[in-house]
Amino acid sequence: MSSPFPGMNPYLENPIFWSEVHNRLIVNLADSLAPLIPPQYRVAIEQRTYLSDESDSVLVGIPDVAVFSQNKVTKPTSSTVTFASTSEVVTVRMPVPENVKESYLEIREVATSYVVTAVEILSPKNKRAGEGRKAYERKRKQVLASTTHLVEIDLLRGGKPMLFLGEVPLLDYRILVSRGDRRPLAQLYNFSVREAIPSFPLPLQSEDTEPLVDLQALLSGVYERARYNLAIDYSQEPVPPLKEEDAVWADTLLREQRLRNN
Repeated sequence: MSSPFPGMNPYLENPIFWSEVHNRLIVNLADSLAPLIPPQYRVAIEQRTYLSDESDSVLVGIPDVAVFSQNKVTKPTSSTVTFASTSEVVTVRMPVPENVKESYLEIREVATSYVVTAVEILSPKNKRAGEGRKAYERKRKQVLASTTHLVEIDLLRGGKPMLFLGEVPLLDYRILVSRGDRRPLAQLYNFSVREAIPSFPLPLQSEDTEPLVDLQALLSGVYERARYNLAIDYSQEPVPPLKEEDAVWADTLLREQRLRNN
């Protein structure tokens, strides 16, 4: 069964599904690009690894309290002074660092291993304060300071969008295509939950024909093959919730397709 939404399905942003969606989309994107790029290139799936500190809830060097001790002093009722001591042991949660692996694509020149294009699909950790965002921002700065092209795909409404300059009203989702030979200028594909995901050319070397990436078709294929229609409860609101006007639109859409009761 196909997705009921014309573009990005907002229910796939739920953390329950997103990690799987991200991994499937990366692999499908790599496989779809391989026959479209010239033979001197290959598509590599790379991984960025870091320890996430987002679960840290206390300052370094200040431990959580594990044992509370109180000494109670009773006033003497006679010539004997007595002390009553009580100790309470409680269970607390420790901020255990998470070993995170994030996949991304690189279009490499086979003869030189030069990275022509880096393709990133953002994760929730990239858009929240913490080590995930820091790790991605370091990678982003390195690419933007080089001649490598950057394609940055953001299919998540939550979190803080990545930085770019200019007064552009941001919609729900965006695709940024930054060509190494045209910086600081870049192309921004800005679209809402009500629109299909726009196709975009994959930047390569100037003399090469650039394939058109149909991300909408790839995501639709992921949705169908993974059978997300069996896992998603469309009677509930998506996570994160839609804006009020979009929620009304989505409700009508889902009722028309009999995925919600009228």
